[in-house]
Parts: sequence; structure tokens; C-alpha cells
Amino acid sequence: MQIKSATFVQSYPEFSSMPEKGLPEFAFIGRSNVGKSSLINMLTERKDLAKTSSKPGKTRLINSFLINGEWNLIDLPGYGFAQVSRKTRARFGDMIQDYLKERRQLHCAFVLIDSRIPPQAIDLEFLDWCAISEVPIAIVLTKTDKSKNTQNQENRELLRAALFKRGWEELPELFESSAVKRNGRTEILTYIDRILNPRTGN
Repeated sequence: MQIKSATFVQSYPEFSSMPEKGLPEFAFIGRSNVGKSSLINMLTERKDLAKTSSKPGKTRLINSFLINGEWNLIDLPGYGFAQVSRKTRARFGDMIQDYLKERRQLHCAFVLIDSRIPPQAIDLEFLDWCAISEVPIAIVLTKTDKSKNTQNQENRELLRAALFKRGWEELPELFESSAVKRNGRTEILTYIDRILNPRTGN
């Protein structure tokens, strides 16, 4: 898939404010400071499409971007952001859960996980919730350029093992990415294209 155009559509303060009908949507979500904005900018080849910040938790709305006039990329607030009030965290949680469970246009949610560290409890719990809620997901391991390949591979296998131990019989599609080296871009966009344009027998 080639990204020919990527434009900001709108920010929504809550799920209920989103239009009921629309184009197919692919959402991106992860623990705060996982590199979500950098990944979105890398995928779309737009330097400032999603606002990056050294301060975690910058995304506090549901942000929608129109890609190629054909589908919407949805930037969801990060989960697990400790530097906001408990009330705000609860609102984020409700917003995220409502969107993921109720949004009919959602074709896949890409769950971003930091490749540099072993799987965190909050990530595993979120993946379990997605499975129980029947949310279609894929996993993206981010920041693979920040540590040695052996460490990335070890953490990837730890993630796989943790999910199997928690009762997963089949694991989601898994991608490795680097916003710096542009790794994973082709694979993720090809996966999206395959979902949008399924080919009989493939």
C-alpha cells in the first residue's frame, strides 16, 4: 500500500461523539510513551501528523486521520498514564473500551508494546481484555532500533510465552517496527491492505 494522502479529520472527546457511519478504521493504541505518534508519522510519511512529545500521555482524545480517502487511522489515548488523576484515567478507560467494543467500523486495533523490555502486566491484561471482548487486534513491537536484536528477540519470545501461559491458543499477528529505521512499515501497511482488499484463496 502506498500512502498518497493523510489528513487530520477530527478529534473526539468521547466515543459517543463519533459519527455512526463512516469508512473502515484501524486504531493504534499502547501504553503511554510507547512511541505511538512516531510510528503513525512513520507509516504515513508525515512528520507532524500525530503530535510527538517527550511528556507521556499527550493524546487525550480520539484522533481520526483520513488515509488515501479510503480508510481512517484512529489514534487512541494511551493506557496506564500515571501522571493524570484517577478520574481522568477512568474516563480514558471508558473511552477506549467503548470505542474498541462498540465501533462497527473498526477492522483492527494495533496494540503497541515496547520491544526493549519484558512484557508488562498492564500490556498482558489489555491484550486479555481485547481477546475476551472479541476485539480484532495485531501486536506491534516498537523501538526495535533502541536495543540489541538478541534482546528484542528474547522479549518477543517472553511475550509469546506469557500469552500462551495465560491461555491463548492462537496469537495475534505480530510486527516489529522502528520509527527511526522505518522497519515494519511495509509489513503493517500490507496487512492493512490485505484486510481492506481480501483476495479469495489467499
